[in-house]
Amino acid sequence: RVRSKLESLVATFPSVLIGFSGGVDSALLAVIARRILGRDRSLAAMGVSASYPAVQREQGVSIARQFDLRLLEVPTDELSDPRYAANPTNRCYFCKHELWSRLQGVARARGIAVLVDGTNAAERDVRSPLAEVGYTKADVRREARALGIPVWDAPAAPCLSSRLRYGLSVTPQRLRQVEEGEELLRGIGVCGDLRVRHRGDEARIEVQRGEFSLVRAHRQAIGDGLLALGFVRVTLDLRGFRSGSLLGKDRAHVELLAERR
Repeated sequence: RVRSKLESLVATFPSVLIGFSGGVDSALLAVIARRILGRDRSLAAMGVSASYPAVQREQGVSIARQFDLRLLEVPTDELSDPRYAANPTNRCYFCKHELWSRLQGVARARGIAVLVDGTNAAERDVRSPLAEVGYTKADVRREARALGIPVWDAPAAPCLSSRLRYGLSVTPQRLRQVEEGEELLRGIGVCGDLRVRHRGDEARIEVQRGEFSLVRAHRQAIGDGLLALGFVRVTLDLRGFRSGSLLGKDRAHVELLAERR
């Protein structure tokens, strides 16, 4: 068959290290690199820390096993950077700087020629093949589906720190509260985009509007579970899931699900 634009670009790389999260973008890059360049010339490198969801890590490991990817888990320590831990609006920059500094060291040590990520370049010397060939998200999902990559239609899953209100310091305990809160909601059957926004004492649940009835039906279990994690108040955001909602002004339009008396 005729190579896709992405496959043709990857074929020009002598060897490649992919910043691998287990999401659809990096999974597509890693699978294509494995197919085109072979196992020895492609490396999927996964940054692992407290801010990286365990379910995402398991997903990445599963994809690596299914497609025989060469996978390297690289510990990162962004939480020790006070600039990151302070949780400013440019928090992601410090995390990406930490990740790519580690991955550039891995690439140098192993003699790997090209570093790539799944979005726009995070740092100098990191290429973004999806952007270079002009792929849209729909293009990525279509090609991933054709290759049998199981996360082709999975919702975006940014790091756990993205759930914390800006200015609220990033700590392992708060990340654990968010992760276990979202696991609780997945456990009762919530599908699609989901966030437990950490607003200090309040856990604010964002789901797609079609999931509201399910959340309400399990109000007691959700409330009890999130209060047990240390929250004082649990609410459902009636505007539904919105990417980047913590950036805007908080015009609260919420339904109270539970509150510690």
